[in-house]
Amino acid sequence: MRMARFCAGVGLLLLTACGTTRSTDTTRAASEMLLVSQAVDHAVTKIDFSPLAGQTVFLDLSAVEKDVVDRGYLVSVIRQQLLAAGAMVQEERFRALYVVEIRSGAMGTDRHSLLIGTPAVSLPSVVPGIPSASIPEIALMKKSDQRGVAKLGVFAYNRITGRALWQSGTVAAESRAHDTWVFGAGPFSRGTIRNRTELAGAPLPTFPLTLFAQPGVEPSPEGPAREQFFPTSTTAAPQLPIPAAILGITGNPILAERQTVH
Repeated sequence: MRMARFCAGVGLLLLTACGTTRSTDTTRAASEMLLVSQAVDHAVTKIDFSPLAGQTVFLDLSAVEKDVVDRGYLVSVIRQQLLAAGAMVQEERFRALYVVEIRSGAMGTDRHSLLIGTPAVSLPSVVPGIPSASIPEIALMKKSDQRGVAKLGVFAYNRITGRALWQSGTVAAESRAHDTWVFGAGPFSRGTIRNRTELAGAPLPTFPLTLFAQPGVEPSPEGPAREQFFPTSTTAAPQLPIPAAILGITGNPILAERQTVH
C-alpha cells in the first residue's frame, strides 16, 4: 500500500515536471516588446515639454539610428507628448521656429537566469555506431528575470540662430518581468508588465507563498498611456510671424528665407 502511494506520488511529480511552454510564435516575444515599450513610456513621461507650448517645432530624428529597436514607437510617443504639451509639430523643417532633436542612449532588454538543479548534459558516444545521448535539465527551481531599459535625451534650439532653448537632460526608465518554475511547474510570471501573477499565461489566484507575490508595480504613466481629449477649434490656424525679438537678429538677411510660418 505504501509502495503504491509512493509510486503514485512520483508519477504525479513527473507529470508536473514534463510541461513545455512555447515562448513566442513571432520573431520577437511579446514580453520583450512590452518591456521595451513600457520603459519608453515611463522615460518619455518624465520629460516636461511645456517650454515648447505654443511654438512651431520640427522633430529631428537624425540622431536616432534606423536600426534602433522600436524606433517608430519612440518617435510616435515623443510626437504625441509634444502635441499634448501644446507644441505645433511641423512636417517640414523650414515651417518650424524650433528644432527638437532626440537621441537614444539605450533601448533593449537584459536577461538573467538562475537554476537550482542539474543543467542539460550531452554524453559523448563511446561505442561506434551508437549515437550520443543527452540528459535533460532537472530543475528543482528555475528563475528567469528580464529587464527593459530606455535611456533618452531631448533638446530644442532655434532653427534660425542655432541658439539653445531647452534640454531635458538624460532620462532613464526600466520595466521588469520575472518567470519562476518549481519542480518543472510554471512559469509563474509577474512584473511591471503584468497586472497580476500568472501561471503559464493564465491569471493565478492569490498564492500563499511570497515566492510568487507580485512585486510593487510602477504606476501607469500619466502621459502616453492615459486616455486624454484635447480642445479643438473650428477656426483656421492663424499665421505665426517669427518675432525678431525672439530671433535676436533684426535686419539679418537670413530672415528672407521665411518671415512667416504658414
